[in-house]
Amino acid sequence: MDPKRFIRSYLVISGLFTLSASLIWGINTLFLLDAGLSIFEVFIANAAFTAALAALEVPTGVVADTTGRRASFLLSAATLAIGTLAYVGVAAIEGGLVLFSLAGVILGLGYAFYSGAVEAWLVDGLKASGYGDELDRVFARASVVSSIAMIVGTTGGGVLGQLHLSLPYVVRAGLILMALAVGVRTMHDIGFTPRTLRVRGIVGEMRKVGRAGIRYGWRSPAVRLLVIESFVIWGFFSWAWYAWQPYFLELYGEDAIWLSGLIAALFALAGIAGNTLVGRLAIPGRRRTTILLGAAAVSTATMVATGAVRSFWVTVPLFLLGAVAGGVLGPVRQTYLHHSIPTSERATLVSFDSLVGSLGSVGGQAGLGYLSQERSIPAGFVIGGLTTILAIPIFARLRALDEPADRITPEAPEREISVDVPPPQTGAR
Repeated sequence: MDPKRFIRSYLVISGLFTLSASLIWGINTLFLLDAGLSIFEVFIANAAFTAALAALEVPTGVVADTTGRRASFLLSAATLAIGTLAYVGVAAIEGGLVLFSLAGVILGLGYAFYSGAVEAWLVDGLKASGYGDELDRVFARASVVSSIAMIVGTTGGGVLGQLHLSLPYVVRAGLILMALAVGVRTMHDIGFTPRTLRVRGIVGEMRKVGRAGIRYGWRSPAVRLLVIESFVIWGFFSWAWYAWQPYFLELYGEDAIWLSGLIAALFALAGIAGNTLVGRLAIPGRRRTTILLGAAAVSTATMVATGAVRSFWVTVPLFLLGAVAGGVLGPVRQTYLHHSIPTSERATLVSFDSLVGSLGSVGGQAGLGYLSQERSIPAGFVIGGLTTILAIPIFARLRALDEPADRITPEAPEREISVDVPPPQTGAR
């Protein structure tokens, strides 16, 4: 098979998935509130999705590695379409928190099936078809496609939501079905031999993640600090991503759903801007913890100010400045983590890091969601933002370890990477 066909199919599927996902990023909280949930119930429903994604990521990864990448992707697309339409149906019948949480679990299962399956299919296919070039260019093109799709999706979702809040979900389901059709037609497991799926294999893989997480992760001082930081940070940001939607519209003073989509697009652009700054900041000879400490301080200050300052035209830019700081922090932290773990255990420890971040996300959404209901969303930004200050002593301790991974060298510079906003463990459906 021509390698170009693999690449073309991968770009189309990735673009459609990012476009479909980002359609609801700016309006999800508004949709759930309009469907009759309280602000606390909104975050419980989001937490159900995050918990399902975290719990099912390893088992569904085993499915992709046994029955095949194509089967995993097709299951993902079908499940996501069902879960998305279930959201619309639950809202129509005013089904309440329990049904929305069940729909969130379905969506979590769908994204778990998708995670890594399409990338693995691409790599297998390109190797089998004799593709001789490096994959960096392919993934860079995919990053550009995803960034464009993200901006179009968030803006378009706001415009559609202005017409009716359920429209972005209906259109999203249609885009997912289009991706499913592309997968049925073009995805074939070339370069991969399916195996029989056994329950024992799923259980064994989950044990492997746990053992490797303890042995190479928790017992390693540097990795342990980064994992703790992930728990703390995502405990706040998973809540903040959905909390700003009703808060900013309240500050604006009008029910301008389109504006929520526009702010989501600007947030994505701010994250990309932060990514591009990494190349300028990550100078050989500088320490990574210098960048991490600076970005963490800016992030904390801007998030606290987002809740303390009650002016739309000041609060929103402060929030977006925090997104720039996050765009800087993410790639540098990722690079430090990868330089601190054995190559043979890399995928397992990245999964472990993601799992701990997801646990923080579940707790943060529940706790700050309750605070939002009992006090206010601005109070959640101030108190939750203050908790992120814990990242500063964590990074200071990381700096004190003086690990080789802390040194930026010409041979191992930071990569500028595009971030999907919000990141996986935030509960972005």
